[in-house]
Amino acid sequence: MLDSPRAPRVREAARLQQRAARSSTGLFLLEGPACLDEAVRWQPAQLVEVFVTDAARERHPELLERAAQHAQLTDVSERALAAIADTVHPQGVVAVAKQAPVRLEDAIARAAASEHPLVAILHEVRDPGNLGTILRAADAAGASAVVVTANSVDAFAPKVVRATTGSLFHIDIAVGASTIDAVEAAAAAGLSVLAADVSGEDLVDLQSEGVLARPTAWLFGNEARGLDAGTLALADRAARLPVYGRAESLNLATAASVCLYQSAFAQRALR
Repeated sequence: MLDSPRAPRVREAARLQQRAARSSTGLFLLEGPACLDEAVRWQPAQLVEVFVTDAARERHPELLERAAQHAQLTDVSERALAAIADTVHPQGVVAVAKQAPVRLEDAIARAAASEHPLVAILHEVRDPGNLGTILRAADAAGASAVVVTANSVDAFAPKVVRATTGSLFHIDIAVGASTIDAVEAAAAAGLSVLAADVSGEDLVDLQSEGVLARPTAWLFGNEARGLDAGTLALADRAARLPVYGRAESLNLATAASVCLYQSAFAQRALR
């Protein structure tokens, strides 16, 4: 058992809390049995090593038995695990996994060929919780891919990974492309690019026109600044969510979830 937080393997894993270490190694951390379970179910080849406490072994024997078929299991003390984990109260399991981003062109092509073509393009999204929640919502709405453009938060940061609750193992994630390249790739593949913006047309009107039923790439902007005029001009149409109550606005993740689901509903209504 690795007991000391200063043990070389513990320190090496803990370094993955930092973006520089994730970028140089191509690895990332995922915490908790739920996220590990999704990795084992859907992308077991990405797993490298699982750090586990005695208490977690007792609580999750079946999960850890399956994980051991794909990755090295390393016993650690509670204090050693705390040094690796990003959370204040870790759940006894932290895994190291390989990042598996998909090339922009491949992600868009697969989405365009799917039964319900739906993609989210994220322009300079900076909040980890927002990014993780959008990835989860995109997965739930049946989107095939999420494009995390340059100058956005790291898609493999611990807080992002936690917020996805495992959805990053279900859909294609492309990272690092410029927003222009992402939009052009979507358009070239036959997707209609819709920008979510307060200056846009009422989403209900676009739904009535049948716009949302088309193969679609939604373009979502920065939490504070939204989409600048140049980026907004890249889209075919812009849509705004109507506010019927007294709320000043919706946060990015909530707005993105609504937009993606409205497209999912409209596409499936064509059956």
